[in-house]
Amino acid sequence: MRIERALLAVIGIIQIICGASYLARPGAVAATLGAASAAPPWVAFVLATAGARFIGYGIGMLAAAKDPPRYRLWITTMLGIQSVDLVATLIYVANGILPARHILPGAALPLLWVGLLGWVSLRIRTPAHATTRQDVQQQSSGQAES
Repeated sequence: MRIERALLAVIGIIQIICGASYLARPGAVAATLGAASAAPPWVAFVLATAGARFIGYGIGMLAAAKDPPRYRLWITTMLGIQSVDLVATLIYVANGILPARHILPGAALPLLWVGLLGWVSLRIRTPAHATTRQDVQQQSSGQAES
């Protein structure tokens, strides 16, 4: 379980760092994405609000790192969000709407998160990771019946 906790903590820290940059410097983020000159000024608002959400989910991943089975919902929703991000990115790049040279490096994190969170999600669903007294009792009774 140590590896799963470490992965969740790293994901949380990276999310918080990315979120802080989106929140504090949305113009710089827009420039990095190649959207600064062509984007209307309100894009900074969208990036800043996205940053707040990144920070929130980063904090959720740090909480999940303490006890992954207990915070399975956080892990599952983060996995869902990253899956949607990845699919949307690939679709918009394939349609030529998003410039691949700016967006594809950013698609690496959702792809990595989907893989890692999927692995963690599968690992914490196994009976060996039971954490509550009821889970342990169910495991014990299941083993006794075998």
